[in-house]
Amino acid sequence: MLLPDERGRRQAGTVSKLRKSLFLTITAAVVLATAALTSGVAAAASSPIAACGGGSYHEIDQHRLGSVATIHLLYNGSTNCVVTWKTNPGSASHLLATIAKQDSDGSFRDYRYDDGNYSTYAGPVKVSAANTCIDWGGGAVVSGVWNVWMSGPSHCG
Repeated sequence: MLLPDERGRRQAGTVSKLRKSLFLTITAAVVLATAALTSGVAAAASSPIAACGGGSYHEIDQHRLGSVATIHLLYNGSTNCVVTWKTNPGSASHLLATIAKQDSDGSFRDYRYDDGNYSTYAGPVKVSAANTCIDWGGGAVVSGVWNVWMSGPSHCG
């Protein structure tokens, strides 16, 4: 049989262990939640080549959208990549990057695109199109007006 004083010390020890366990559980949950939130945030690429994945990508064409942005077409030997890059990154504005490869009947149906409000660039959008024509382009707001440029069938080899 425990004396009243011993019972109180034993209960205090149990409460102390529960508090410590609860503290460690909450701390672990906060650390995991913070890691989950920050791991999904990707750093913006430093160039159109970096946005496409770096490596062997090189620029093969481009088209300026006024002084607001440039649509860059890159290629790595098998895959084309399009990025619309703002001239002065900063505040978010509407941008578009798009590309499609030509079907066997000569049409372009399966457009891939990235269309949204971005502070630096839209894209990358990619298509494997070795020895096939592509239609590539992009868009940006120029002087308050939405402007879209498309290449038409090009880079066919």
